[in-house]
Order: sequence, then structure tokens, then C-alpha cells
Amino acid sequence: MSEKIIDLRSDTVTKPSPAMRRAMADAEVGDDVYLEDPTVNRLQARAAEIFGREAGLFVASGSMGNLTCIMAQTSRGQEVICEAAGHIYNYEMGSMAALAGVLPRLVAGTEGILTWERIAPAIREKVYYRPQTGLISLENSHNMAGGTVYPTEIAEEICDRAHEAGIAVHLDGARIFNAAVYLKQDVATITKKFDSVQFCLSKGLGAPVGSMIVGSKDFVDRCRVIRKMLGGGMRQAGVIAAAGLVALEEGPTGLSADHDNAQILAQGLARIPGVQIDPKKIQTNIVIFDIGKTAMTSSQFVDQLGKRLVLTGAVDPNRVRLVTHKDVNRSDCERAVAVIGEVLGTGY
Repeated sequence: MSEKIIDLRSDTVTKPSPAMRRAMADAEVGDDVYLEDPTVNRLQARAAEIFGREAGLFVASGSMGNLTCIMAQTSRGQEVICEAAGHIYNYEMGSMAALAGVLPRLVAGTEGILTWERIAPAIREKVYYRPQTGLISLENSHNMAGGTVYPTEIAEEICDRAHEAGIAVHLDGARIFNAAVYLKQDVATITKKFDSVQFCLSKGLGAPVGSMIVGSKDFVDRCRVIRKMLGGGMRQAGVIAAAGLVALEEGPTGLSADHDNAQILAQGLARIPGVQIDPKKIQTNIVIFDIGKTAMTSSQFVDQLGKRLVLTGAVDPNRVRLVTHKDVNRSDCERAVAVIGEVLGTGY
């Protein structure tokens, strides 16, 4: 048997579980554009129930979900306040500008976390000849800050103050279940004050494809129109929605193990000369570390790890990202640390 590949590039690489495959094979389907796919309807109802919302909408991806929510809550020419390292700005192909016709207004957070004190100065004065603030978007957990989590009281203050100013707040909650596990709170509690929430089924929850939008019925009705405009009418989508239903029930139970495995990685990396990382800052399943003091660039380093069957990703010339998920275990993480030590120890 060939040696196992340890894939730590992302939690998007997970394979559907046997239960998901059975559910997909047995899924009852209809035409979702006609609102007649019973499995999609059950998934949407269940997502809404879990988040304490009136309605849910199944979309093809997190990027589609975020863009749909932006388009449903802004007008062309407005601005969307978002964190400078956020996914919605850096990894979604400039869709808010290209397709929604709105501009990102970037605010740098501390380890990805914004506060009202930082957001308030970025809100535009209400003058007709300046672009107006149409929306605030937060990300929880924050991908490129290393999976950091918003304290609920900070997120709620932002929502409260934004609403006082007449501004809606969107949550890019791609990994919101990871945040909930870290906070030891349920997702309904930590997201209740947001006007819209997008979360991914295909990351830590382990489904093969898909994301969800949840919000009020009127909001989701607007989003359904936009989803169709973006090409997201998926017809007999119950085949994939069935896996999403399983992911909602079984996926969250494994996230604490992913967080524990991230600590195994972080603590092991901290012992390797040349690696810069503080394990105490690792909150969820994302580990970002710096190798700038070594002789290698991150791209060279990632290439050498790949040749040794450990797959990782370069963030920038000095930083590397590892993401734990259900398809890697503790021994995989320990082996990954050993391989990283070998590569850095040999300088190749």
C-alpha cells in the first residue's frame, strides 16, 4: 500500500462520509427552481431552525453566498466595510465590485477581529456626493488571521451600533461552527444579531459541495432571485443537499478534535528552529506559521513538503497555512510536524 498523503491545504479537501454517500444515493429529488426538491427544502428548513431564523437558502459555494447577501443588501455605488485580510475581499475574485457594483472599504483588525471603534471612522458621512456605507461584513472564524474567533459581545456591539446607524451587518460564517465550538456557544446565539449569515457545508462539516444563507423570509426571497441571476438554480439539487443534511447533524461533533489536532501541529512547530508561531493564539483548526528566518521561501518549503506527501499552502513569501479536518488524525499531524522538521533541518 502506498504511503498516505496528508492533506493540510484546507478543510475543503474532505471526502464525503459513508453516511453522506448513502444519503446522496437515496435522495428524494425534484426541481428546486420550482421549489419542488424535498431534500433541498428539508436542508433549508433545518439550517434555518439551527440558526433560529425564518428561512434558509442552499447555494453552490460560500463565495456565491457572500455575493448574494451583498447584492441583496446594497445598492450599486455603495461601500462595504470589511476586514483588510478578509476572505470576502481577498479571495472572491473582486465579485463585490465586478458584479454587485459596490466598493470594499478596508479596515485592519487586530488578528482579524474588528471593533466598533475601528469601524466607526470608516462609515461615510451622509453627503450625496460621497459613496455611502451600504453594509458591514465580518468573518468568523477569520481564515487568514489563523482561524481567530470574534468574542460574541464584540460582534453584538458592532451589530447594535451599525443598526443604530441604519446599516446592515453580514456575517461570512464559512467556519462559524468552528467558532461556536471554541466559544462553547451555539451558532444561533453567536449570530442572532446579524442581518444575514452565510456558512459552508463543505469545509469542516465535511459535505462535498455547498453553502447556506440564513435570514428572514423576505431576505431569503430576495436572495433566491439573485441566486438564479448568478446561475445558481441547480434543479435536482437534492442529490447534494442530502450530504448537507448529514453534515449539519454529524459534522459539528468532530470539530473539537480538529481543534485539538491544530494544537498538536502548533506545539510541534513551536519546537522547530526557524519556525515562528505562538500556539496560544491558535483557537480553531487553522495554523499559520512564519519561516522567514529560514533559508527557504514559503513556496520552496511547500514544494519540498509536497514531495514528502505533506500538502500545505503558502500564504505569502514567509508564511504557510495548515488546516486540520476530519480526514486527518493526530498521528497524521505528528508525522507532518516531523516532516516539517526534516525539511527545515536539511535546508531541503
